Amino acid sequence: MSTMNKKPIKPKLGLWKAAPTEVLTRANAVYAGIKENSTDFPAPTIDLATFKGEIESLASKITAALDGGKKSIAERNHQAQVVIRMLRHLGHYVEAACKDDMTIFLKSGFVTVSALKTTNQPLSQFIRKITHGDNTGQVRVTIAAVTGAFSYELRWAAMGAGGAPGGWTTQPVSKTRPPALVTGLTPGMTYAFQVRSLADSGYSDWSDSVTRICM
Repeated sequence: MSTMNKKPIKPKLGLWKAAPTEVLTRANAVYAGIKENSTDFPAPTIDLATFKGEIESLASKITAALDGGKKSIAERNHQAQVVIRMLRHLGHYVEAACKDDMTIFLKSGFVTVSALKTTNQPLSQFIRKITHGDNTGQVRVTIAAVTGAFSYELRWAAMGAGGAPGGWTTQPVSKTRPPALVTGLTPGMTYAFQVRSLADSGYSDWSDSVTRICM
């Protein structure tokens, strides 16, 4: 069983190598999150009207760069860096303002880096690792290879109030590498994940559940 140590909540700020469209998506989410939750985030370190203007400028420059011109691409990339710097300031502000309350943090539109530090031990016999994806509502599930298996199935379900999983969603997985990407999850919701393998003899039983909070 994995050993886990609680870590402070920290926003994921490593966007320097992200595509400009990804920066735009994150910036729009953060702008909306902070603006709509002013009670939780009453004094952002970046003026929101200014931030919104820079976001709109980035959107415009992304569209202009579709012509493939060197000048328009350079202007787009420069504007993406402007927005990233503003996101970093706001990320540090949100980190302090949320006071390690995940419910408040998730309102901000930021994605958190893992709030739990785990050892490299497998999570279960069939699931090696579950990590957060690049975007909100995504996770990556690393499946352990089973001798003789030629494909796998991954399924997940939101955990109900009584601790029982709800309706399952199933996704076929043809191979164990790269990790299977699961999308469309609800941030802040706890999900159970299970895996089964398919061999000449048929499907195996579903594995024991591994639960994770989606960020």
